[in-house]
Amino acid sequence: MAKNLTTRSEDYSKWYNELVIKADLAENSGVRGCMVIKPYGFAIWERIQAELDRMFKETGHQNAYFPLFIPKSYFSKEASHVDGFAKECAVVTHYRLRNAEDGSGIEVDPDAKLEEELIVRPTSETIIWDTYRKWIQSYRDLPLLINQWANVVRWEMRTRLFLRTAEFLWQEGHTAHATKNEAIAEAEQMMNIYAEFAENYMAVPVIKGTKTESERFAGALETYCIEALMQDGKALQAGTSHFLGQNFAKAFDVKFATKEGNQEYVWATSWGVSTRLVGALIMTHSDDNGLVLPPNLAPDQVVIVPIYRSDEQFEAVSEVATKLMKELRGKGLRVKFDNRDTHKPGWKFNEYELKGVPVRIAIGPKDIENRTVEVARRDTLTKEILSMDTVAAQLVQLMEEIQTNLYKKAFDHRASHTTSVSNYAEFKEVLESKGGFVLAHWDGTTETEEQIKNETKATIRCIPLDDDTEAGTCMVTGKPSKRKVLFAKAY
Repeated sequence: MAKNLTTRSEDYSKWYNELVIKADLAENSGVRGCMVIKPYGFAIWERIQAELDRMFKETGHQNAYFPLFIPKSYFSKEASHVDGFAKECAVVTHYRLRNAEDGSGIEVDPDAKLEEELIVRPTSETIIWDTYRKWIQSYRDLPLLINQWANVVRWEMRTRLFLRTAEFLWQEGHTAHATKNEAIAEAEQMMNIYAEFAENYMAVPVIKGTKTESERFAGALETYCIEALMQDGKALQAGTSHFLGQNFAKAFDVKFATKEGNQEYVWATSWGVSTRLVGALIMTHSDDNGLVLPPNLAPDQVVIVPIYRSDEQFEAVSEVATKLMKELRGKGLRVKFDNRDTHKPGWKFNEYELKGVPVRIAIGPKDIENRTVEVARRDTLTKEILSMDTVAAQLVQLMEEIQTNLYKKAFDHRASHTTSVSNYAEFKEVLESKGGFVLAHWDGTTETEEQIKNETKATIRCIPLDDDTEAGTCMVTGKPSKRKVLFAKAY
């Protein structure tokens, strides 16, 4: 199987696009700006879904589902929200087609115009808060902790598979609380869950922080985020959690009776991650040979490839391979035995290297004689011979080792591409020559933020939560600054 991938150093963007397609993750569809997620790509998304869904439920959240279509009038109830999404909305105006009278084909029936246009959801705050008005009457109904797995549409002109498409898959949590402090604690909790997932499952180190006012979610009082750094030195927003205050509760008149019998508006949050995480996974770990998947999210953690020259050898190898597969599955590993006779072992080796399977095992007649197997690691591209008697236990440990190694490699890359600067000239020079995260003082004004963005294409990714506060002066204006913030060019 010839890979013929463009190298990352040659053209990172082209490398990414080729890899997504050649590794059978996704492809462009007949609908402009939309993608088809292929079975292997969807298997990765299913692993992401499964782990996140478990984490959500362990913290008391339940899944529900809300309509794809939202009446236009709902959006007008929260001004900043509609401003944030107005340019990205797909609008349904008619409900019927008909055959054209001239026989030219199908046309929209002009007599079937909707009384009120419907918006294909770009996000679900409005339809959900209209629903919550019916669900919430008393303090006994709170907190209301709901999540939905869904698709959304945000009209995009420039698209890239997984990273930015007109339609994408995601989860969106929407919660209601009796107090401001409870809602803030919820928003922070979900940011921490996203960070834990990114680091422990995706092996992607992230920086937790808050967004500036201009970068906040439309309608939010505070947006918490996790920011990751890709191999090409660009940042990727990997998840966001929003404290919405009482904005949506007031817009949709969602009140509750307190223990004292008073009527108060509830406090709200929303939070979400999307199939963009698959893009983050690719760009954090993969190399010029193809995908590199962390074991915790790989659809297949181990693939067994038989080596044989005759039907008799194939039967003997298959018997041993099947037994090993069952033993490994018994230890909780996801294992595939590739017994196809339509492709040679070398072709299969290339295929699984391209698809990023963490460990490949080769078993041939000599291995059966010696009671050994050849084990190849995808992360280091190294091979070793292991005993059949101990390989199962060793592979369980090896999964942890590969997971840790991928995280450390990504962490070291981020550390070596995070630079603290003291002036604007140095800031520009680092962005052009090195890229990555840049820590710099900023005076806190939207005007200065916009100036930096227009002049350098770098944005404030977040105001980090974990760093010590360090007073100084803004690198652009010289005005006082309470602390350095994190800048980068971003996807």
